[in-house]
Amino acid sequence: MNTETPQLVISRVLDAPRELVYRAFTDPDHLAAWWGPTGNSLPRDKIEFDVRPGGYQRWTEVNAAEPDLRVHIHVDLTDVADGELLEGVMHVSGRLQEGIEPFETRLRIEFHDEADGRTRLEIRQWLPERLAHPSEEGWRQAFTKLDATLMNVQAVAANHREVEAWQS
Repeated sequence: MNTETPQLVISRVLDAPRELVYRAFTDPDHLAAWWGPTGNSLPRDKIEFDVRPGGYQRWTEVNAAEPDLRVHIHVDLTDVADGELLEGVMHVSGRLQEGIEPFETRLRIEFHDEADGRTRLEIRQWLPERLAHPSEEGWRQAFTKLDATLMNVQAVAANHREVEAWQS
């Protein structure tokens, strides 16, 4: 694994506050709602988090079209700054897609405030070169699901506030 230059660098602005976007990555229920490529899901009982420096994040991805594919993700967290940073080494194993062997990747996710209550994600991954394109496509598909999840969470929260205001 090359430790100098990341093979994958993604910058993306999301229409949600930083606290909510950070929670999407660090709360098991939130991650289960959006993580992974289209067609993949995370069984909630296969997610375990201890989000702190020296902690971990573990989950299993299942593909609906090929249920025997089970990708096991284990992230050893090396650096965590609440609402700002997640960094660690991600170990990917299990029964993977054809042609992909188990691997590890250093992963760094930064969360930055943007104007109008939006959040900019800065993601860097140091992984085997041959996995850069498939990983980028996986992130793209996951972001589509994340965008929809964040929109739904904010709509429910706004509706709840409207009901509370109406009742007072």
